[in-house]
Amino acid sequence: MAVSDLFKPLSLLHGPAMSNRFMLAPLTNQQSERDGCASEFDQQWIEQVAQGGYGLIQTCATTVESSGIAFERQLGIHSDHHLRGLSQMAAAIRRGGGLSAVQLHHAGHRARAQFGGVPAPASASTLPGIKALTTEEVERIRDSFVAAARRAELAGFDGVALHGAFGWILSEFMSPLLNDRTDRFGGSVENRARLTVEVIEGIRRVCGPQFQIGWRLSVERYGLQLDELREIAADFFDRELIDYLDLALWDSAQIVQEGTFKGQAMLSIFTNLRRRGVRVGTAGRVMSAQRAAQLLEEGCDFVLIGRAGILKTDFPRQVRANPQYESPQLPVTAEYLRTCGLSERFFNYMCEWPSVVLPESI
Repeated sequence: MAVSDLFKPLSLLHGPAMSNRFMLAPLTNQQSERDGCASEFDQQWIEQVAQGGYGLIQTCATTVESSGIAFERQLGIHSDHHLRGLSQMAAAIRRGGGLSAVQLHHAGHRARAQFGGVPAPASASTLPGIKALTTEEVERIRDSFVAAARRAELAGFDGVALHGAFGWILSEFMSPLLNDRTDRFGGSVENRARLTVEVIEGIRRVCGPQFQIGWRLSVERYGLQLDELREIAADFFDRELIDYLDLALWDSAQIVQEGTFKGQAMLSIFTNLRRRGVRVGTAGRVMSAQRAAQLLEEGCDFVLIGRAGILKTDFPRQVRANPQYESPQLPVTAEYLRTCGLSERFFNYMCEWPSVVLPESI
């Protein structure tokens, strides 16, 4: 497809359409206040990307419970105390012309005690000496996701995106390796997907008919099984449970290395499904205008811009101005990164990634 196709509107099952096919990926930045409130740096970052030409902007992973924290200075939505800052963020995105979503997150067994987190594993065997969540505790976390979505709506966001990737709690419960439960949240594929399904159904009950729900899914590590995830996604599509699926691939061009789908493009395992009204997009080294357009050709409805959006906060505008646009080659120097409009907190976090910043330049 032509690069110009990236600028066609995209309707969603609920609420308004995306004005184009660019979605800003949820970017961890560790720049919020320690109580989870949005900081001045969060506001400055959102103001920048809101003017960048994205059809939809997701926040960074945002805690639905204080005990589910994974990162230092992580944004929160687990208290009404967070509403004021979140409302300012939603308003900034709206002024820029994009749709908005809070990415809802709970770290599960990966919660970090040094930041006030309480590890909450699905199974007793995951962490030595840590008991598995009781059924009642799982239901509490489910309800916390739902309450957080209602706060997002009150703050003026168009929707939420559920973080179901990277072994965080929703992903953890889907893993046969990390979930050996015998209650209704464990065992069969249906039971292991139940927590995510009940979160989605709960959000649909408490939020308005125009409220949008996305779901981020990863397929690598943490004992996740590609065959099962494909089955779950097919069910979500068929029932139109979500508005969009966000595939968090490390490389959008990756090939399946083993199992039933060995040799096939990972992306095709999901884009070839009958998706009804659900939209599908992917992240993963989308660093140029041509690659973004190619992903539409490969079956995506939209593309997620991550690192390229850090290097140029107005990536979509760069693409519109130049159909041959390519992001600076990674890793970049610390000097270059300082020109990208990041706060010192965000900059310091990026410097922890040698794939992003040349260590010798720091």
